[in-house]
Amino acid sequence: MYYIGIMSGTSLDGVDAVLVNFSGSSFSLIDTCYVPYDPFLQAELLGLNQSGENELHRAALSGNRLSRLYAEAVVCLLEKAKVDSGGIVAIGCHGQTIRHCPQSEYMYSIQLVNGALLAELTDITVVTDFRNRDIAANGQGAPLVPAFHQQMFSHSDVHRLIINIGGIANITSLPVKNSVSGFDCGPGNMLMDAWCLQHTGERYDQNGLWAKSGKVIDYLLKDLLSFPYFSMPPPKSTGRETFDLNWLLSYLTGKEAAQDVQSTLLQLTVQTIADSIRAYYPTARELYLCGGGAHNETLVARLQQELQDREIRKTDVLGIDADWVEACAFAWLARQSIERTPGNLPAVTGATGRRVLGAIYPA
Repeated sequence: MYYIGIMSGTSLDGVDAVLVNFSGSSFSLIDTCYVPYDPFLQAELLGLNQSGENELHRAALSGNRLSRLYAEAVVCLLEKAKVDSGGIVAIGCHGQTIRHCPQSEYMYSIQLVNGALLAELTDITVVTDFRNRDIAANGQGAPLVPAFHQQMFSHSDVHRLIINIGGIANITSLPVKNSVSGFDCGPGNMLMDAWCLQHTGERYDQNGLWAKSGKVIDYLLKDLLSFPYFSMPPPKSTGRETFDLNWLLSYLTGKEAAQDVQSTLLQLTVQTIADSIRAYYPTARELYLCGGGAHNETLVARLQQELQDREIRKTDVLGIDADWVEACAFAWLARQSIERTPGNLPAVTGATGRRVLGAIYPA
C-alpha cells in the first residue's frame, strides 16, 4: 500500500516528498526527497499571491513548472527506494497555495498544480485539490493535517498538542476524551523568512541567531498582537493574504533596527502559539513540534520559556521526523480519497460535516 505525499507550503522554499507504506492500521515512512525552488520560481509564486499583470497565464505556467518539479521529486523517491511506479497506489499533492479565501463571501482556495500533467509525467494516479470540498461545506479548508495527527499521534491517556511551525503556525489538540480540534495561530516562519531575505539575502535565519542578536521591540510586539485575527475564536485559518511584508511595514516607523524587528517577529510567533495554548488548551502538558520552525533553537527556547510547565519535544520521538509530517499527511489524505473515506474534521475546519476530499486524476 505505497503512497507518495508531496507538500510545498507557505514558506515557499521547495518541495517535500515522501514515500510511505500503509498496511492496515500500520504506517511506515520509506524514503524522502527535498527539491528546492529556484529563485525565479520562488519569486514568481510570491508575486502570484497578489493581483498582477497577466496573472492567469503566469499562474498556469507556474502550475506546469511546479508539476514538473513534483515529478522530479517522485523520480528521486522511487530511485532512492528502488520501488517501481507501478507499485504506487496514488500521489497526494497539496500544490502551492497562492490564495486562501475561505470566507463566506469568497469560498475558494487556490493551490497551483496541474494534476493531469503530474499523472501523465509519473504514470501514477494523482489526488489534488484537497481544500475546496471542505470550503464548499462551509469550512475553512484548513488546517487539514489534524486528522492525520489524530491517527498517528493520539495517546489513550495523555492530552497532546502537535504544533506545526511552517510558514503559518498551527495547533492540533489531541485530548484523551473530547474531540480533536485545531486552528492556525498566525505567522510561523513566513514573516521572519521574508524579513531575513530582504535584509541579509539569506532565505531564513539559521537557528534564529540573527533574531537572538536583536531585542524585542515591546511597542511593536504589542501593536502586532492587537491585530484582530489573533483574538478571533477558532475555527480559523490564514495565509499570505493577511500576513505579508506589507502588513508588517504598516506597523513600522522605519527607525527600527533590522535585527530588532527580526527578534520581535520571532517573539510574535512564540507569543501567538503560547497565548493560543493558554486560552484553549490549558490542561495539555505534552507539546510536539514539527515543520521547519522546530529546528529554530532560539524560537524553541523562547517557547519553552513561555510554557515552562509543559514538555516540548519534536515529533521525531513519536515516530515521524518533524520535517516530513505534513508531506506524510497528504499521502494519508490521498489514501482517504482513494478509499472514499472522509479526510476532514468539522470540529477543526468548521465544515457542516465530514467529507471525502480531493480531485482524482487516474494514471
